[in-house]
Amino acid sequence: MAAREHTHGRWKLAVLFFLHGGTLGMWGVSLASVLRAHGFEAIVPYAFAATSIAALISPLAVGALADQKFSSERVLRWLGLGSMVFLGLLFWGIHKRWSPWCVLALAQLHALWSTPTFGLTTSLVLGRLSDAKQQFGSLRLWATLGWMSAGLFVSWVLKADSSPMSGWAGCIGWAVTILFTFTLPHVPPPAQKPHRTWREVLGLDALHLLRHHDHGIVFLSAALLNVTLAAFYPFTVLHLMDLGVERVIGTLTLGQITEALAMIWLSALLTHIRLKWVFLAGIGFGVARYALFAFDTRAALYIGIFLHGLCYTLFIITAQIYLEQRIPQEMRARAQALLTLMISGIGSLVGTLSCGWWWMACRKGDHTDWPLFWAVLAAFTAAVLLFFALNYRGRKTGTT
Repeated sequence: MAAREHTHGRWKLAVLFFLHGGTLGMWGVSLASVLRAHGFEAIVPYAFAATSIAALISPLAVGALADQKFSSERVLRWLGLGSMVFLGLLFWGIHKRWSPWCVLALAQLHALWSTPTFGLTTSLVLGRLSDAKQQFGSLRLWATLGWMSAGLFVSWVLKADSSPMSGWAGCIGWAVTILFTFTLPHVPPPAQKPHRTWREVLGLDALHLLRHHDHGIVFLSAALLNVTLAAFYPFTVLHLMDLGVERVIGTLTLGQITEALAMIWLSALLTHIRLKWVFLAGIGFGVARYALFAFDTRAALYIGIFLHGLCYTLFIITAQIYLEQRIPQEMRARAQALLTLMISGIGSLVGTLSCGWWWMACRKGDHTDWPLFWAVLAAFTAAVLLFFALNYRGRKTGTT
């Protein structure tokens, strides 16, 4: 394994994460402000829900392809190409103010290609490491740095916080990422079974992982946490704009600063602290984040955004490492895909629609009751914290 890791070169894995994170960061944060600036504010929750709908359909099948038939980098290459094409069409449609239904259709087509890609990249990287607990955090850090760099570039260089230019920059990012995958040495998928059932072809056999008590609690808690996490990017942007903040995309990079710091210290945390406490700390920071947002001041939002990176890293990234350590090798791409389905699919779909409904309920004319909006989300996140604390067991020995 060490020889294989040396052959592939960890620096290439870091660059891949940086490019992929930067590509997603070019347009992901700005989408809500671009939609508002072009008269599409009413469809913001539904545009973000497109990713969640796609996550119910594509990740498991894509994970099965990567586990059983095609190399991960080859699958990523084709998905990146489709993502580039439909991302360009989506932001062109917004720019030309096509009908809301057309914009939503393009958002959905783009999401079908784009949603599985980051889970696939994560699986690709994890499969090339000899000690994921020690090595993954420092590599995953580069995706965060890519996201931060893209946000700052869009906000401060392109000055495109509300411009479709951010989406077109994302298309260029996809082109560069696709080209870079050709530098990755080919790793064939595991040997195929001679006869595969439809459940195996579609990746549905990964669902049996939910029967394991702790696996099921991690998957379910990830989905529940993302019900409220789904509100972060679309509605934090709108809240900052209501408070008169101009460089909203650059402001949101505060969350990536703590995310980067947490990545650096993650291996030490996982080595010396029981896994359950790392998970609980992540959810706890999520509670504190939205509780601060409820104060409805710039300072409170800045601190809350700063805590977001801790919430994301200590739960979501730790969950990815958990799967790499606790799931058999031949199922790992599908396990990561199942996590994507629970997070970006079920959790985010319920979150974007329910938080979108809750946002509309908190609107009075052109004014949003932000303290009420965020207080309810903080309370829900606190309930997730209690659920995980009472139900996750962990191993009787070691740190998990």
